[in-house]
Amino acid sequence: MNKLLRVVKGVLVVTLSFMPAVLPATNFAQSDDDKSVKQDVKDAAHSTKEATVKTGKKVKTGTKKVVNKSARKTEQDADKVEDKTKP
Repeated sequence: MNKLLRVVKGVLVVTLSFMPAVLPATNFAQSDDDKSVKQDVKDAAHSTKEATVKTGKKVKTGTKKVVNKSARKTEQDADKVEDKTKP
């Protein structure tokens, strides 16, 4: 049993030691349309950027509306309190 365990560990160590040499090689084995894949990735990145900018502008506009509305309401409430406190 002990000898079998050593053999299994040895096989596992050998297998794992060759894995880093095999994994990078699979990344280089890409198809001929590598340029189109890169262009697709660039297009996706540009689309994501445009969506992020659009979302940021909408958030900015919405935040301005909320802040301005809150400020107006606060001012109105302050005027009401001022009117009530006058003798």
